[in-house]
Amino acid sequence: MPSPRHPEHQYLDLLRQVWTQGDERRDRTGVGTRSLFGATLRFPLADDAIPLLTTKRVAWKVAAREMLWFLSGSTNIRPLVEQKVHIWTDWPLARYRAHSGEAIDRDTFEQRILDDDAFAAEWGDLGPVYGKQWVDWPRFEPDAVHPELFRRASTGINQIAMLVHGLRHNPASRRHIFTGWNVAELEEMALPPCHMTYQYHVSGDRLSGMLWQRSCDLGLGFAFNAFSAALLIRMLAQQCDLEPGELVWSGGDAHVYLNHEHLVTEQLSREPRGTPKLRILRKPESIFDYTIEDFEVVDYDPHPHIAAPVAV
Repeated sequence: MPSPRHPEHQYLDLLRQVWTQGDERRDRTGVGTRSLFGATLRFPLADDAIPLLTTKRVAWKVAAREMLWFLSGSTNIRPLVEQKVHIWTDWPLARYRAHSGEAIDRDTFEQRILDDDAFAAEWGDLGPVYGKQWVDWPRFEPDAVHPELFRRASTGINQIAMLVHGLRHNPASRRHIFTGWNVAELEEMALPPCHMTYQYHVSGDRLSGMLWQRSCDLGLGFAFNAFSAALLIRMLAQQCDLEPGELVWSGGDAHVYLNHEHLVTEQLSREPRGTPKLRILRKPESIFDYTIEDFEVVDYDPHPHIAAPVAV
């Protein structure tokens, strides 16, 4: 009897399909992509399984640190830079270069972020991106002096806290949803949310989650997006005394950048190997109290990393 197909093959199939059949188009970055619309993949999460790609090495701790940063509500790159996480630096760096005309390199820019509070506050901020919307969605109320005007309330809506409460107290609800797509604030964001809407479903004692991405860079972004979404399901399940079910990933515009041909060719030549597992080593008091030391990945023996440029 043949062995079951490795879950990673469905990602590789999509990568191949997009590269060979995708619509070639120019995009915001000017690099160009090949794109298909409306893909869906499913990854089981029982027995500590985690969708961590093995056909190239993925820096899973970077993805986990980013998730913890989202949950903190921070919108400044400084906490990431302090942890040597560089994945959000390109956007404020590009903004600073355009504004100042200074041909500053990334390392120098990040050092200024670390050394200068005022510089970090002005140039390290990304606008109201993911974390702000997740835990402090703006709420407005009439001004006491001028009722016809609205002002921002001191405390916004914590969608994540509401989600945990709902999963605990009304698991059969069809409203276990949070989103980062705040139309009123999109123009203020360094990058509008790509992984934008999450929904959860409890069946018996199992928690499953669906991530819908409006836009997914299959060459670079997907590996982080899938791992992070599965990590969040695991965290929520633990907090709500549930078992993990599966991650359902859905992509709107699933694309590969034209300058990633070498990545696609190399990755498709490799076979998935092993079944990495994610262990959560303790149960914190709340969903907001996890640290990077709480996570451990075992049985991870991937193929080597494949370098590719990020389109900004």
